[in-house]
Amino acid sequence: MVLGLLALAVAAVALSVTVATGGRSSRARGDAGAAPGQSAATGKSSSATSSPSSFAVGLRLLHLVDTSRTITLANGTTEPRRLLTEVRYPALGEPDGTDLPDAPAARADGPFPLVIFGHGFDVTPALYARLLQSWVRAGYVVAAPVFPLENADAPGGPDESDLINQPADMSFVISHLLAESNSSSGPLAGLLDPAKIAVAGQSDGGDTALAVAYDRYYRDPRVSAAVILSGAEIPGAGGFTFPPGSPPLLATQGTADTVNLPSATSMFFDAAQRPKYLLSLIGAEHLPPYSDQQPQLAIVERVTTAFLDGYLKGRPQELARLVSLGSVPGIASMLAEP
Repeated sequence: MVLGLLALAVAAVALSVTVATGGRSSRARGDAGAAPGQSAATGKSSSATSSPSSFAVGLRLLHLVDTSRTITLANGTTEPRRLLTEVRYPALGEPDGTDLPDAPAARADGPFPLVIFGHGFDVTPALYARLLQSWVRAGYVVAAPVFPLENADAPGGPDESDLINQPADMSFVISHLLAESNSSSGPLAGLLDPAKIAVAGQSDGGDTALAVAYDRYYRDPRVSAAVILSGAEIPGAGGFTFPPGSPPLLATQGTADTVNLPSATSMFFDAAQRPKYLLSLIGAEHLPPYSDQQPQLAIVERVTTAFLDGYLKGRPQELARLVSLGSVPGIASMLAEP
């Protein structure tokens, strides 16, 4: 099923909300003051011990339009940046319920931390559905925008030169979702903890998330953790800084990745301040560990969830488990610098 050109074209109304059903198979890339575990807005615990250990996964599609910025199409015309955004959220229902359109949110167990996820070049968020669903079941709202010119179905074909504009896309989505959560009514009202936001992404989406977390030109101060899956610094951005107090970092990297070389991950990981963690997937390539390759995907799921639980939900016991979760002889190893 397609999250593609047609869906993007019909998104004519800014910030309107509709429901759709999934994505399409993707191709490989071508080239604050609240106490820990508490919402700054409500003071309510976001990691209550009474919360279920696993949620059903609800799905809404938001058709967002950033009228302050434009894209240039292949025919030379311009239009506002349209960001079709998949929002998955903890929902009421059986834990095996997946991508349930318009399902009622498990609002009584919230508010929940927010994770903004960026997809890679020449793919869509559909490629990563299993990983994103695992975060939702663990108690996160996960929003994955379809980048307007880098996605697999972009008009005129994917254009990687638009990568430099994607960090602002992530920040725009954060702003919109927080506004929806802060409203007195609506499907997302009261669902998000505004003090607990992470950015994540794979490949070019990892580059995007890295910039939002650490680049002085694109840094979003609302972000308090970053998960970078086979990413790198955006070429030519030139503003990366890792001062004390930077968001905690979890990087993952396949050792046989020929698209994003391990040296690219080492470059930003070595420069980052503690706390930082590096999951190395031995013999893994660029995309499979984040889509369907087992046991690698399961390792990524449990390591990323424990990292998010540790830094967004205030659960230090999960951080203490990271090395054991990410250490599988012959398959994965974990470097922890807390």
